[in-house]
Amino acid sequence: MSPYDPSAFPPFAVTVDLVVLTVRRHELCALAVRRGEPPFQGRWALPGGFVRDDEDLAAAAARELVEETGLRVHDADASAPSAGNDAHLEQLATYGDPKRDPRMRVVSVAHLALAPDLPAPRAGGDAHSARWAAVDAFLEQDSDGTGTLAFDHGQILADGVERARSKIEYSSLATAFCPNEFTVGELRRVYEAVWGVVLDPRNFHRKVTGTPGFLVPTGGTTTRQGGRPAQLFRAGGATLLNPPMLRPEV
Repeated sequence: MSPYDPSAFPPFAVTVDLVVLTVRRHELCALAVRRGEPPFQGRWALPGGFVRDDEDLAAAAARELVEETGLRVHDADASAPSAGNDAHLEQLATYGDPKRDPRMRVVSVAHLALAPDLPAPRAGGDAHSARWAAVDAFLEQDSDGTGTLAFDHGQILADGVERARSKIEYSSLATAFCPNEFTVGELRRVYEAVWGVVLDPRNFHRKVTGTPGFLVPTGGTTTRQGGRPAQLFRAGGATLLNPPMLRPEV
């Protein structure tokens, strides 16, 4: 076996980028930061950063999530309910175009984070400011075809949005946008915001309550939607919606 020579291979950096999605005012929104330093100074970008020497990818993504949003990764095995400051986090995809970063060769491992409605973000690191905005606004192309986000973050955001839209068809992922206790109507509005459609309330109620263990009644009610008290639920142990709720064609 021939000896391995590390110097024969060019060095490159590894980053994690975060597609952080939430539903605000019945719209699917993404977190973006305005870059305070070159490259792309002044442009909006996804939050993220370089992976440190002593951490793996999951740890780097979780660290960036805390630094950028104050959210911690949801522990699916936790016996107690969350305190409302955690998020679903999963690896999305890897992006390695040699020219994606003008500074050097950088490979990014993007992660998708979902959380309930969050307050106005605060910028950190090399970011000048931060904001939530409807994903459609970020995905629109500029006149030169480069898009509104720096680097290849427009493509990463599009991939993250599509992941969320497809997974809520068959999984419990949509409940990650809800507080610990929610109504069927509030869950329906999540689906409507993510898909950009209007759903029939009765059909939706029948589908999400028809899978045993998908939603579990808490025994409480709420009037925060107005009108008559609505029953409160929490996400149950069933992680698959059977049969799946197919996304309407628009």
